[in-house]
Amino acid sequence: MRRVAVVGVGQSKFGELWEKGFRDIVLEAGREALEDADLEGREIEAMFVGNMSGGRYLGQEHVAALIADYAGLAEFGIPATRVEAADASGGLAVRQAYMAVASGLHDIVIAAGAEKVTDVDDPMQILSSSVDVEWENFVGGSLPALYAIIARLHMDSFGTTEEDLALVSVKNHRNGAKNPKAQFRKEIRVEDVLNSPYVAEPLKLLDCASVSDGAAAVILASEDVAREITDTPVFIEACTQASDYLALQSRKDILSMRAVVKASRDAYELAGVGPKDIQVAEVHDSFTIAEILAYEDLGFAEKGKGAELVREGVTEIGGKIPVNPSGGLKACGHAVGATGVRQIVELTLQLRGEAGERQVDAETGLALNIGGTGATAVVSILRR
Repeated sequence: MRRVAVVGVGQSKFGELWEKGFRDIVLEAGREALEDADLEGREIEAMFVGNMSGGRYLGQEHVAALIADYAGLAEFGIPATRVEAADASGGLAVRQAYMAVASGLHDIVIAAGAEKVTDVDDPMQILSSSVDVEWENFVGGSLPALYAIIARLHMDSFGTTEEDLALVSVKNHRNGAKNPKAQFRKEIRVEDVLNSPYVAEPLKLLDCASVSDGAAAVILASEDVAREITDTPVFIEACTQASDYLALQSRKDILSMRAVVKASRDAYELAGVGPKDIQVAEVHDSFTIAEILAYEDLGFAEKGKGAELVREGVTEIGGKIPVNPSGGLKACGHAVGATGVRQIVELTLQLRGEAGERQVDAETGLALNIGGTGATAVVSILRR
């Protein structure tokens, strides 16, 4: 296996982008990545696109071919492939691109992710198709409802409180206020979270990430090529994927996402590092409880003690292990198919020292992208 590096990154602003179409935001992210790498379209050998529900959100299937066409890459006949794993679609696109380069099949590959949801009447209903539709969604098991079950059990089992969940939201909004491409650039207080209405008790409105429009792109290259392209390559030392039962009812323990545990252990082994070596992380905080579970499943905290990290400021910018300096899904926004790619964009900027006000001091970073309630997990470890 060859070493693989990120040589170019790009991202559109996330949010309600009524004035822009799907093609526009993808092209914006792709162009930015090409400019960042100082490459031209003809130098790209393959493309992987993360997109959850283009057919339902846009009425448009064959999304990868559409993007290749609109980006001017169809002229060169490159293979363009869409991948789907619900919310983890973007992370999976990065993994496919990583494997294409690591295997020696290609030298330069672009991974993109995009979603356009503001033109849809009920995007959350579509997003909830990431759970078991027949056994969960059909009887009211939406994503907020299922994560609320997890949150309530975590509270009853370990003493986690609604205030602890609120601290996650407050931290991520504080970070998002420093991110010019975030959807929500406004700091909030614990009282704001606690006074927001319940979506599914104990989860309140400000415990839940907002689905948004957005796109992100990263260009990956083999080590030899990367060192010719840039003086600041950021290497992907591991990019792993694992699966679990789709429905919560089928899992032995819903307070641990088995796919996250396995994918992270595999990634640590491949990269030759452990949880204590991670200096910055972007994790999947679709709901505040998901970030607390991530602390535990990734080995940052013992089981049941994840809330202690946010209480003690460990995961703040300036803390021992800053988590979601971008603002995470909570403040940056959750453009479903783009989220996993955006996480790699953020880590690359952090490891290059180009993250501006939200910059942390780090050489090694981790990204966790989750599909649904944890049936798919993609973990990437990056190092400068």
